[in-house]
Amino acid sequence: MRRTLLHSGIVPFFVFAASLMAQTPPPAAPAIPAHPPTAFIEPGVLPKTWMTGGPKCMEMPAWQVHEYNPNFFILRESGCIHYEKPFLYLIFGRDKALLEDTGAGQVDSASVVKDLIAQWAKRNNKSAPVPLIVVHSHSHGDHTAGDSGFKNLPNLQLVTANVAELQKAFAIKTWPTDIVPIDLGGRIVDLIPIPGHDVAGIALYDRQTAILLTGDSFYPGRLYVDEAEFATFVASHRRLVEFAEDRPVAHILGTHIEQTNTPFVDYPRGTAYQPEEHVLELTRGVLLELDNALNKLNGKLERVVLRDLILSPRPPRQ
Repeated sequence: MRRTLLHSGIVPFFVFAASLMAQTPPPAAPAIPAHPPTAFIEPGVLPKTWMTGGPKCMEMPAWQVHEYNPNFFILRESGCIHYEKPFLYLIFGRDKALLEDTGAGQVDSASVVKDLIAQWAKRNNKSAPVPLIVVHSHSHGDHTAGDSGFKNLPNLQLVTANVAELQKAFAIKTWPTDIVPIDLGGRIVDLIPIPGHDVAGIALYDRQTAILLTGDSFYPGRLYVDEAEFATFVASHRRLVEFAEDRPVAHILGTHIEQTNTPFVDYPRGTAYQPEEHVLELTRGVLLELDNALNKLNGKLERVVLRDLILSPRPPRQ
């Protein structure tokens, strides 16, 4: 059973006397924001807990598929397949579907996604599955390992996780400052470049659900950053904060959970089974909390432990 969330508001209406209007110049028209908040946000439901990696792997499916709502699916790879347990996101518009990431390790995400697309097409009386765009939150292997399974699928646009390919595929003229829309047909997903954790890092904002997808750059876990890329990471996080200032944000969803449900405490790297893990969703408040912490560092990368996440300097590569 789905839960429906209703939002209502009261808009004040002022009536001025004619004499006052004659003496007072009319107020200037308010500035129109670059992207006005949508009038209606599609609600959805997140699970209270997610499948992790046990305790009995022989009884665990390779994927947990969660229907946030009929057009937005969240897939989590089992820790029994790979300890990273990444999250993938599948969004349907009228004419196209968009998948973010393809999984970690020896994984077949293509078959699962293909079945979901076929089921969605049947449910929506489509004569054929809609075309699929595959993008990546960034280029690291635990988010691109399933790419090979998609390469031979029909009606597929597989966008490699590098800056040149992203610019070409989505007409991004100036990287990383340009924010561009992806039109899925009656549904716009905004692509926001956020390099720092990785040179090809992106965030996605689904206007229909007001969900912001932030990859490995912002999630309940360890945000790894190289010292040489710290200034870029800070600038990208500020871009996210500014983007979210005048837009509704229902949830911020990253691609891992590494925190426990005890504040300030994370699971050790490599943990497959996480029975007491943090929830997936973060809020605008946590986004601002990290922004404040980054500003206080004044350009010097240090480990910062916050209630819901940890800024983690990445050791220099040998």
